[in-house]
Amino acid sequence: MAQNNSSNQLVVPGVQQALDQMKYEIAQEFGVNLGADTTSRANGSVGGEITKRLVQTAEQQFGGQQQ
Repeated sequence: MAQNNSSNQLVVPGVQQALDQMKYEIAQEFGVNLGADTTSRANGSVGGEITKRLVQTAEQQFGGQQQ
């Protein structure tokens, strides 16, 4: 796969491997072969699902905590 040229910086060092693993697991679940030959819609569906799951995880961790 191509090198990640994103300007986004990770807040937690070493989390890139876990995010990559999540990305490939979701792609496999969706039947998407990630890469340049895949449509933007298919690649984007994987990214959208990653975001959805990360938000869900954060909500679970912060659940019950109110300001």
